[in-house]
Amino acid sequence: MSQLKLNHVTDAETADSQWKGLYKVGGAAALIVAVLLPIEIIVMTAYPLPSTAIGYFTLFQSNRLIGLLDLYLLEIPVYALFVPLFLALYAALRRANESYMALATTLAIIGITVFLATNNPFSMLSLSDQYAAATTDAQRSLFLAAGQAMLANTNQRAVEGFNMGFLLVSVAGLIVSAVMLRSNIFSKVTAYVGILASALSLTDYFRVAFVPAAVLLLLFLALASCLLLLIWYILIARRLFQLGRLEKKTLPQQS
Repeated sequence: MSQLKLNHVTDAETADSQWKGLYKVGGAAALIVAVLLPIEIIVMTAYPLPSTAIGYFTLFQSNRLIGLLDLYLLEIPVYALFVPLFLALYAALRRANESYMALATTLAIIGITVFLATNNPFSMLSLSDQYAAATTDAQRSLFLAAGQAMLANTNQRAVEGFNMGFLLVSVAGLIVSAVMLRSNIFSKVTAYVGILASALSLTDYFRVAFVPAAVLLLLFLALASCLLLLIWYILIARRLFQLGRLEKKTLPQQS
């Protein structure tokens, strides 16, 4: 009986060690995300987002890089990096609750796909260039209308589009954090930080949908959720790198 139990433990540890390459990639992805997010926050704080297409057209003509960054350019690699990150989290936490981790990973992949399919700052840049090169009022009106429609699609909150991707990824993060509480793979601190960060992100989503004029609430929720997400990604990266060094031995449990 004891020999059977020993073999079972060894098999489980060997299976986990087979994921160590994905753990390392997921850890690196989490660290890169933790670097890119503060850069985006700094840029958007220094250069507030225009609220109209003509505002973006003007910004692009004065500073193309800032215009692209204000249209979430850095979130394109961020959302792409979420793919290996959530896959690594699934591999690490699947034993704790495989059904919830499958649900979280599916929601994350859908959200990532929606975001990448609907957010294209280079399209707005192209419209800006065409608007600047237009020679008639009719042409300028056409490009301006196209830019306003694109901006509305990028900023919509309650239906499909950029922010639906944000919503689905936030829900996925909340589910992953809840599963962390049932596992010794990640610490309770990591789990609670993730729950709070995801909850604040979801609260901000509904704030924009229902009380968009609440500027002070916006600042609090945005800054608090970004800070907590930054900490969460760093904690996840640290643990995934530890898992990436796993080789047929028991990794110290987290408390």
